[in-house]
Amino acid sequence: MKRNLLAIAIPALLVAAGANASIEVWNKDGNKVDFYGRVKAVNHVTDRGQKNEGDDSSARLGMSGQTQITDGITGYGRWEYETKTGEDADNETRYAFAGLNFGDYGSFDYGRNDGVLKAITAYTDVLPEFGGDAANNDWHVLSARTKAVATYRNSNFFGLTDDLSFALQYADNGDNSNSVDRFRKDSREAWGANIEWRIFDTGLTAGTGYAQSSSSDHRHNTWTAGIKYDNYNLYLAANYFQSKLKNGTHLTWTDGYTADTDAKVKGFELVAQYGIDLDVGRLTPSLAYVQHKLKTDSYHHYGYLYSGDNSPMVKYVSLGATYDLNKNFSTFVEYKFNLLDRDDVGAAMNTKVQRDRHENKPGTKDVLGIGMIYQF
Repeated sequence: MKRNLLAIAIPALLVAAGANASIEVWNKDGNKVDFYGRVKAVNHVTDRGQKNEGDDSSARLGMSGQTQITDGITGYGRWEYETKTGEDADNETRYAFAGLNFGDYGSFDYGRNDGVLKAITAYTDVLPEFGGDAANNDWHVLSARTKAVATYRNSNFFGLTDDLSFALQYADNGDNSNSVDRFRKDSREAWGANIEWRIFDTGLTAGTGYAQSSSSDHRHNTWTAGIKYDNYNLYLAANYFQSKLKNGTHLTWTDGYTADTDAKVKGFELVAQYGIDLDVGRLTPSLAYVQHKLKTDSYHHYGYLYSGDNSPMVKYVSLGATYDLNKNFSTFVEYKFNLLDRDDVGAAMNTKVQRDRHENKPGTKDVLGIGMIYQF
């Protein structure tokens, strides 16, 4: 009976336009299943030699469910899949985890999930189209979505106060979200923690987190701190983070050569937004400044000694706006004023096609993002 109900409901939800953020397809005897989705049509207008130029449209479909086991224990699970349609389109299982919620004693789940630091870096991951440079970054430990993570969360400090929450996380053979693991074709154990304080009824929330991973030949750690203010109309947020990578293979050349060198990535992100209620919908202008910097020690390449890098990876000012026509449909526009110079390490990272070695790298060009979102 349940299987037949889902077979009917899943095709129906693909064309439904409900008023809520998800569609409830089953709720009986303590069991509940919701489906949700999003279709995002967006184009990035910039130099054709720059990465992520052109169409970046995507579609997501997800499911969340829960089941009441006892009066104090609830089982839950979530799955979410995304497919993209741009030039470098690929498909991805974004989330796939299951767990148990013990009420005031917290919750525990395992699977593919957000890294524990993303709870803090997400404070500034709110731009209309761009942003999220710290929240979804290959250079940091347990900051992006990753596989095989066991996570314990407590949202009310064991029932003592709703103002304090914390999380502990362990990656089993695996924070494969960062660049070092990708270059080494390897994955390592990692662990991390965060804590957040909702400062009474002021609208302020402060948080910090730390994560690290290590193996026999290199160590990697990241810490971050952030603060946000949200009073419905006004939203302000700031993040600072720093990652240190000891003896990490992160430098590669087209000839396949790699070099072991110490590296440090640090940066900050600032965001200001203000919501304006209109006769139809809500308009939210947005302003942000983002800067990440990479510093590496000197290294040898075929017997030659080269000085390390000490230059920005990301540096831009963002100006944009989101117009929510209702809970299900929105439009957005955002202009990224790229402040990278041609000699910055980020210019090379952001360049897809370098047509002339004497001209400015396309990775230094501004970007205009414009699009629409339908979600249920």
